Amino acid sequence: MSDVAVYSVTSPSLKTRQASPAPAAEPATARAPRNDAVRCTACSMRSICMPQGLTSEELQRMESLICPSRTIKQGETLYRANDSFQSIYAVRAGSFKTVVMHRDGREQVTGFHLAGDSLGLDGVCSGHHSCDAVALEDSKVCIIPFHLLEAMCREVKAVQQHLHRMMGGEIVRESSQMLLLGTMSADQRVATFLLNMSDRLRLRGYSPAEFHLRMTREEIGSYLGIKLETVSRMLSRFQRDGLVDIRGKDIRIVDHAGLVRV
Repeated sequence: MSDVAVYSVTSPSLKTRQASPAPAAEPATARAPRNDAVRCTACSMRSICMPQGLTSEELQRMESLICPSRTIKQGETLYRANDSFQSIYAVRAGSFKTVVMHRDGREQVTGFHLAGDSLGLDGVCSGHHSCDAVALEDSKVCIIPFHLLEAMCREVKAVQQHLHRMMGGEIVRESSQMLLLGTMSADQRVATFLLNMSDRLRLRGYSPAEFHLRMTREEIGSYLGIKLETVSRMLSRFQRDGLVDIRGKDIRIVDHAGLVRV
């Protein structure tokens, strides 16, 4: 499965920046470090979103190609379906949902993304994004122009391997989502969602037992392929069974093993 969220932050729109044509590719080795370069070494998400094993010179070069971070306000879009693909994004803080629209105007949530996750890889194949990325709260992203990243991939094997891992992770995420929707009952889907949230927050150094849901019950239902009422009913049942303690959007996992057995 994949994705959930916790965090926050303020920003100008990215639309104008994305609409401008990409500059001619410049060899990554020729790019001098900028004064406004993002300091990945000081970022708490570095171990998740940055390649491992870079030399100090390679890390400096990596930082030099990342644009200064931007903040996307809650409810605003980072990019929309059919927008031209120019960059990928690392979520520095906050959380996003990715959605596609049905022909009748209904919204289908395809993923939840939190700090350390990447966004935008859906545009690599066709040159256009296939979904909308919407901030669930005030969120901050680092912008990585893809043509510059490709140039560095040709020069630094660790960066190339990291990009391959990110793309492979997208394949695994989509396969897990198909398994979730195709084989699990409603209670198993909700339990898996909570366990996934717990595990992903643990990897980021946060409490795996207590967290705040940034998405609505309706958005969770859309992602899990069940109705809002079913999500609420399953959560209430889990609380009655002593598996979780729920206070609005605040979740405390009381019996982790019991959730696994659902």
